[in-house]
Amino acid sequence: MAEHLPKMPVVFIGHGAPTLVLSDNRYTRAWRQLAQNLPRPKAIVVVSAHWLTHAKTLVTAMLQPRTIHDFGRMDARLFQMQYPAPGAPALAERIVQQVNHAHIGLDERWGLDHGAWCPLSVMYPQADIPVIQLSMDATQPPAAHYALAQQLAFLRTEGVLVLCSGNIVHNLRRMALPEDHAFDWAQRFDQAVCACINNDRHQPLLNYAGFGEDAQLAVPTIEHYLPLLYALAFKDAGERVSYPVEGFAYGSISMRSVLIG
Repeated sequence: MAEHLPKMPVVFIGHGAPTLVLSDNRYTRAWRQLAQNLPRPKAIVVVSAHWLTHAKTLVTAMLQPRTIHDFGRMDARLFQMQYPAPGAPALAERIVQQVNHAHIGLDERWGLDHGAWCPLSVMYPQADIPVIQLSMDATQPPAAHYALAQQLAFLRTEGVLVLCSGNIVHNLRRMALPEDHAFDWAQRFDQAVCACINNDRHQPLLNYAGFGEDAQLAVPTIEHYLPLLYALAFKDAGERVSYPVEGFAYGSISMRSVLIG
């Protein structure tokens, strides 16, 4: 039987561009401070915008996950970065056993994509905490992702940090200078999402298209938004929520992070 520990917080990180980790900036400083304020995890489960699977959900189960450089032409220093955290095969197997889902299984091929290792390399630079990733099934609607995540609530009482990595607003086609401004539609959607989170109203967030044109612009594709829903599925009614990071990059990317617990 797994050991029951004080309930771990859950974190959603607005991870932004990979190049953030190459310099000291307000985002990396906030991520570093966030990790220092958290209880030290026994293991970390990451739900990243950058691992979509089709008609199945996978959990990494290798002893030593590889560092995946899953981006195009960028600063050469990024391709030299490695995050050699160990895996946690036993935890991966436990997740598969606990989840009542016909299409969930173990994976030996993926590793840690930049949605995982970029924030983790700042938060836990020693890479000495076991890390696994949970994929997101691109064929499922938002409510199915939320329901699956609810089945993982046991992780919080076993010393496991759930880190969900994406961006509430993520529209690369609308990016524009200056770096730290925000379009009106991006701000409205970000604030509407916050209002729902603060009032424990998750259903409108599952049906985010109801926010109209703002949602169409803020979430042109769903993969960066979905990790937020995973994080919210772990939240107990009335549980404390705070925002360690706020702000926008290039007008159309919300850098907001959410801390639950």
